[in-house]
Formats: sequence, C-alpha cells, structure tokens
Amino acid sequence: MPLNQVQSHTISESNFQWDKLSILLFSIAIILLFWGIGWRAPWPADEPRFAEVAREMVATGHWFFPMRGGELYPDKPPVFMWSIAFFYWMTGNLKVSFLLPNALCGLLTLVLVWDVARRLWDVKTARTALFLLLLAPQFLIQAKNAQIDAMVACWITVSCYCLIRHFFISPNWRFYFLAWVMMGLGVITKGVGFLPALMFIPIAIYAFQNRHALPASFAKKAWFGPLVMLAVIAVWLIPLLILTGSSEDPQFQAYRDNILFRQTAERYANSLGHLQPWHYFISSVIPAFWFPLPFMVIAFWKPLRDSWKQYPIVWVLLSWVVLVVLFFSISPGKRGVYVLPALPMLALALSPAVNLLDNKRWLHWLIMGVLTLIGVVLFIGGIAGIAGLEKAVRELEEQTLQAGVMLCITGGIWLATLWYRRDRNAYLTMGSLLAVTWMIFASWGYHLLDPNRTPKAMMAEIAHSVGHGSELGLVNFKEQHILFSPQTVTHFSYLAPIAEQEQRAWVWLHEAPDRYVLIPDSAEVSCFVMSKGKDMGLAHRRHWILFDPSSAEPKCTPPQSMRKFVTQRPYPW
Repeated sequence: MPLNQVQSHTISESNFQWDKLSILLFSIAIILLFWGIGWRAPWPADEPRFAEVAREMVATGHWFFPMRGGELYPDKPPVFMWSIAFFYWMTGNLKVSFLLPNALCGLLTLVLVWDVARRLWDVKTARTALFLLLLAPQFLIQAKNAQIDAMVACWITVSCYCLIRHFFISPNWRFYFLAWVMMGLGVITKGVGFLPALMFIPIAIYAFQNRHALPASFAKKAWFGPLVMLAVIAVWLIPLLILTGSSEDPQFQAYRDNILFRQTAERYANSLGHLQPWHYFISSVIPAFWFPLPFMVIAFWKPLRDSWKQYPIVWVLLSWVVLVVLFFSISPGKRGVYVLPALPMLALALSPAVNLLDNKRWLHWLIMGVLTLIGVVLFIGGIAGIAGLEKAVRELEEQTLQAGVMLCITGGIWLATLWYRRDRNAYLTMGSLLAVTWMIFASWGYHLLDPNRTPKAMMAEIAHSVGHGSELGLVNFKEQHILFSPQTVTHFSYLAPIAEQEQRAWVWLHEAPDRYVLIPDSAEVSCFVMSKGKDMGLAHRRHWILFDPSSAEPKCTPPQSMRKFVTQRPYPW
C-alpha cells in the first residue's frame, strides 16, 4: 500500500457532520480542562516560578529575557512564560492567566488527535482516540497544571499531525513545512521539540520496503524542512546572541551559556538531578500514568497487530512512541512528565484496534481492582482526616476535618459506583470517576489546598508585623516568596551559594533602616542568631525566621561580591 494512500472509508470534508457523541466528549473535555481556572494561585514547584517570570515581564516591559526577582532565569527558553505573560497582559488576572495556556494546548491536542483519526479512519475511531487520551491520567494532570511539558507536548502533537497529513493522507507541503515550524517552536519552548523528526525513521523504513511505490510526499524539497526548523529557532537565537554578546554584564553571558549548553546536551547526557534507572518510564511512569492504555496493548494485541498490517500509520506511530521513550530512557535524568509527548500518538495508534464495547475480562477486573484500591485509599484517608490524623492529609494541616470529609465523599462515590457498575463497562466507569474526581478536586480541593500550598498568609503577616513600607531581604528562598510579598523584596542571587547570600544579606541589612531578612530555620547561618529571630510560622514544610539588625551577629565575613536584585511590591497582582 503506498505510504500516503487515503483509506477508502476516509470521510470526505463535504460529507462530514458532527455526531452527538463527539460533541458530548468534547463538551466534557472542555469542562474538565477549564474547570477551576482562576480558583487557585500558582503552586510549587514550578508554577510560582513561571508565574513570577510572566508577572515581571508585564510589570517591567522586559519580555525577551525571563527574570525572577530581577535576576535572569536561565533554565528554560521563554515561550511558555511569554504565553502566561500574554494572557496576564490581556486579562490583568494572574490566577486565570497562568493556567490558560496549558488548558488551550490540551484542547488543541485533543482536537488534532480526534481530527486525524477521523481522516485516517472514521468518526467512531476518532471518538475512541479522543476517549483514550482523556482516560490516561497524565494528560489531564499536565493540562491542568502550569508546567512547560503540556505545551511542548502540544507543539509536538501539531507537528506529528502535519506529518501524518502529508505522508499518510495526501501530500501537502504546507503541512510538511508547518511540521518543521512547530518543531522549531517546540525547541524554543523546551529543547526536545525536535522529537517528531524521529518519525522519519519508521517512515523511511517503510518507504524503503515499498520503494517501488514511493509517493509524491517524498521530494527533494523535503530536505528544506530542517532549515525551516532552524529558521524558527534563529528568530529567538540570533537576538539572544546579539544582546548577550553586546552586554558587559557577565550574567547575560552566563545566561547564554547555561540555556544553550548546560540545559540542553549537557543536561541530557550528564544530568545532576532526577536520576533514575533506565527502566524508570517503563516500570514506574507508563503503567501508572498512562493506565490503562499500556494494558490495552496486551488485551487488544491481535486486532492491533492486524491494524498495523492494514494501516502502515499504526506501525509508524507505535515505533515513534517506542523511540521517544527510548530517547528519554537513555538520559540518566528522568521525570515522569518527559514522556508525555508520546501519549497522544499512542492513543491514536490504539484507536483502530480498541473496541470500547469489548470488555476484555482480565482487563475489566484489573481496571476495577485498581479503581477499588484507589477508592479504599481515598475513603480511609478521609476517615483519618476526620479523626484528626494530620499525617494522613499532610498537605492540609489546618483543614484536616474538611479534607477528611472531601476524601470520604470522593472515596464513597468511587466505591458505590464501582459496586453498582461491577459488571459493566470498566472504561466508561473509569472515565466517569476520573471526571467527577477532577470536578471535586478542581473546586473543593483547590479551596482547601490553596492556603497551604502558597506562602500568602505568612508574607501578609510579615508585612503586617513590620509594616508594608519596610523592605524584606530573602535568603534560600523560592519564587513564591517574591510572588506573594506585599513588601518590596531584595534577594542576593538565587544562583549564589547560601553562605554568599547570607553574607550579602547581612551587609544589606545594615545599609539602611527598616530592613528585615527572612531565612528558613533549616539553613545553616553564621551571620544571624537563630534564637534571636522571630518565627513567622510554617510555609512549605519549613519554619521561616525573620531577622532585624538586633538579631544579627555583630560581625560577618564579607561577601566575595555584592549582588542584589530588587522587586517593588510584587503582590497583589
């Protein structure tokens, strides 16, 4: 079969009509994706950082270089932060803006998977692909958080969509080059945006085996694709090189070197954090966060094997998913979210083989067993919360009763539903329970968690204690301390060693009146007397101590250099 031969049952655009089930699925997806936006603030670890960078872009007008607390943020390219900043500039509401980009990216990913499935096969298969992607927990977890991975997964999905349109439906060079544009955009969002290029490996293998029928989708101008990707990257890279090269500030050269070298090839080959064994994704991430899709591969193995024999795209997609997982498995540094870009294509590859009305017996009881276990854990956790056992709901120390009630209700819904539907379709049962749980968590859960996952109350108490007109210095801090501070804050380089930050803070504290320094009690300090500081309470599982000149040592080792970064009253926003 020629690579780009359109299947005979593909729906023509002129005959296509929306069906009720697709409309229902998309309606549910939209509700789940956007439910809860504006109801919580950014939560650690990554969200406050990106939100603060975006807030500073709008507040200062300096958009090209991401900064946190006035200091260059060199770990990630700026595209994701630009998107948050854009919506913040449009709406003036950071609580809405920081979650909007990924919700929109999640919706676009769903639309593309559904659309390409109906073009390759039919609307029923498209619904299956859409449902499978919504069913895998990792998809909604990331679409409802403000991490870069959901956005880069979206750009990768757009690129894969364009390559599929060009190679497997009908040659379309606009789609082909758009695929490379999106790879370039993916690279300057997060370095792995080039991953769709791995699809050319299985495509080339298939094309070589069927070279007697090489289609028009292969032509010499295809070689210009990588140049298009490089051109998109150059739109950001060339100004970066010019601006950093012309600056006399060494932090700009450090920013350039970090983002171009340390955060790309060096981080991939010699990661210093998130070290995991080679099988981490296969043994720990995919079985849990893509559940039950990996087990559907086994349950529907025969129809899946038949589908890849009939449709070359299925074999290509499965091969690409394996290559992506292999690519991330080679690197010593691993986080579960890294493999997210492969999930939409796995759902697409499974869709022509999976019959959602075929309740495979062992898979049915596996799904029901896992769901029952989760329901029991939720219910027992709720009972423990009601009984006042804070360790059972350690994120909700001050609202254990409310948290316990929420968990009990959620666990009760799970167990009652599972009993009632014990012999009915497990896929629909799982989808319904996940949807209800997201609705509860993204409303009631957000309300309970928000005070404990932000330092808002503590920062307000500090301002109330010492006066909003005073200045606050931060040592060994996180971005959320800047984001929620009603006072003008000064820090002494996030990237500097803690001892150097402390020495700079000591000097700064004595340079002017009405200044205070905030340090966690876990920090080993030599310039301040912990017992003389004022305990400002617990935030993010650490007690924070406030120091004034009277609680500082009379002398302190001078810092090697004096760098400080000032942010004028970041909160409220």
